[in-house]
Amino acid sequence: MKDLKTELTFEEQKKTYSKYFYKPLAIPNPELIDILKLGPMDPAKVLMPENINELLDSPYHEIETGYCVLPNGTAYVAVNNKFPGVTVAMINWWFAWHALEDMRYMLWFRKGHYGVSISDEDRAIILDPETKMLQKFQGRTHYVIEDAGGGPEDIQISFLTPEELGFDMDRFKSPAVGTVIGANGISSRRAGGPKSPAIMTHFVREISGGVEFRSRFWLGYHMVDKKPVKIIPDGMQIPIQVAMDLAFHNVQEFSNLASILPSLYEEMEGKIF
Repeated sequence: MKDLKTELTFEEQKKTYSKYFYKPLAIPNPELIDILKLGPMDPAKVLMPENINELLDSPYHEIETGYCVLPNGTAYVAVNNKFPGVTVAMINWWFAWHALEDMRYMLWFRKGHYGVSISDEDRAIILDPETKMLQKFQGRTHYVIEDAGGGPEDIQISFLTPEELGFDMDRFKSPAVGTVIGANGISSRRAGGPKSPAIMTHFVREISGGVEFRSRFWLGYHMVDKKPVKIIPDGMQIPIQVAMDLAFHNVQEFSNLASILPSLYEEMEGKIF
């Protein structure tokens, strides 16, 4: 088990982008925090994973930010984060770039991100200049150490293509969508306990002045052969605290990423190395 890493090494400190690790964290979007403080949403207003194509249908759903536990014991989290000054190209670049070293993942949100690793095979694919940007994260697996509010977890994030997430690819085009960051996740709390499955989808589209992340998490599910499958046993229920913690963490980490990404991308000139 990899140790928790909370400080940069001397070699990391010498890199130009280490300054983003030391910057004061951005204030979490207060509008979203206030919504989450109202408590759980109505489960009847959840977008179920088998209806993922509804993200392509309408400008917004009735509830874009909220969390709850569902009658079948699974849980749901939705958050709509805004990224002013950010482009779709920056988002695709970020999800390829940050996997290559701990510091890149840590500067995203140093209060809860402790490390990232990938296989040698995935590293070679990411670093290959012939690999298209989307393929530098779609099909790749990130192994991260993260605290989303309930203590540090080891999380395996296996990124999927939009088609694997169940999207109708005949309708998957701008302006309805710019890019999608989606994955099956499996987490294990370092303090012990069962492994927790989840589907993650960040549905990214252009808005005036930037992009927005319409994030959806279905806790207790995995995508299998392009269809959502409830993984947790019948009778088991995901605690509401888990969904609430994830919702607040999502606002915190993406508020900070939104604050640093435009200048970081410009500084790195959109390069992966």
